Amino acid sequence: MTTLRLKPQEERRLRAGHLWIYSNEVDTERSPLKTLAPGALCRVEDARGKPMGTAYVNPHALLCARLLSGQADAVIDAGWFARRLRAAAALRDRIYGRPFYRLAYGEGDGVPGLVIDRYGDVLVVQLGTAGMESLKGPLLDALRAEFAPRGIVLRNDSPAREAEGLPLYVEDVGEVPPTVEIDEAGVRFEVAMHGGQKTGFFYDQRDNRDRLARYARGAQVLDVFSYVGAWALRAHGFGAASLACIDSSAAALDAAQRNAAHNGASIEALRGEALDVMKQLAAAGRRFELVVVDPPALIKRKKDHAEGLGLYGRLNRAAIQLLAPGGFLVSCSCSQQLEADELQRVLLRESRAAGRRLQILEQGGQGPDHPVHPAIAETRYLKAFFCAVWPD
Repeated sequence: MTTLRLKPQEERRLRAGHLWIYSNEVDTERSPLKTLAPGALCRVEDARGKPMGTAYVNPHALLCARLLSGQADAVIDAGWFARRLRAAAALRDRIYGRPFYRLAYGEGDGVPGLVIDRYGDVLVVQLGTAGMESLKGPLLDALRAEFAPRGIVLRNDSPAREAEGLPLYVEDVGEVPPTVEIDEAGVRFEVAMHGGQKTGFFYDQRDNRDRLARYARGAQVLDVFSYVGAWALRAHGFGAASLACIDSSAAALDAAQRNAAHNGASIEALRGEALDVMKQLAAAGRRFELVVVDPPALIKRKKDHAEGLGLYGRLNRAAIQLLAPGGFLVSCSCSQQLEADELQRVLLRESRAAGRRLQILEQGGQGPDHPVHPAIAETRYLKAFFCAVWPD
């Protein structure tokens, strides 16, 4: 393998356990970074030549290398993937007991750039970097050997791949059904293997949906950005009185309706932009005892921060105005660029602007099948505040 030599003092973050190397940290006079092919494996050394590990590179990206192993002579093959994924599966199986979870969460599981969701005997795989794309062959070999899946979907259609210079595509390996059925705490969901959002289902909110047991009984529930109705139907499982879902996608609301039928529930499907529909509900005098606001990432880049923060504010104010006195608000953000204390300040500001008194009852994050790497803050992204809202 080619050697990637770092500039003096630039190895400190790696010694602390981080996995990322930026192009301005590489001694390009001693390392042929720009001549390497995207996805090539390399040996990483500090400025004195001491080995730091094995990485893959992308010379065209600012984040130009990610460590796969702390061993400079590591062999990255199907056996390496099998060991990492075997450990990841053992952890999830101990926690969840059933094969419905995120099997691999990138850096959090020591497989940078790789995401795998497990739906029983079907796996959905996202290769987010040139390095992982180049390792697709040994990865697939490892998945077949370890899990013997009926089918594998390569959902490599995320726009984030374009930053790595990668094409967008979806590819099926083996037998992939149009939909699979999963079970979350006794609630059944039909998940589309093609055409759904990201990898099909949002496992990361499972533990937060479990928390609804405290708040949903007898409640009129509004699920904003509902997608396939996961929050609403979990609330139904905890005894909610009525369910309403807002989403801009007709396909998502159709899926929510099918999922409701699977669980003996009915959903009021409200199609449109979330803010517009919530304002219409308020104008009609509608009130709810539980409102969940779980939007997609509204801040994808630092330059979007101010605009996204304003949108979080408007959405939460509209939700607060729809709550009956003493009602519960669940406010979520999956924007890695938004800190939890910023969302807390949004809730304070918007509740006061709406003339309400807000109490934060508990706070949640991503589930344990999305483990946080202790040296990489970016692996912690999900925020969920459970609040009670009263007249001021």
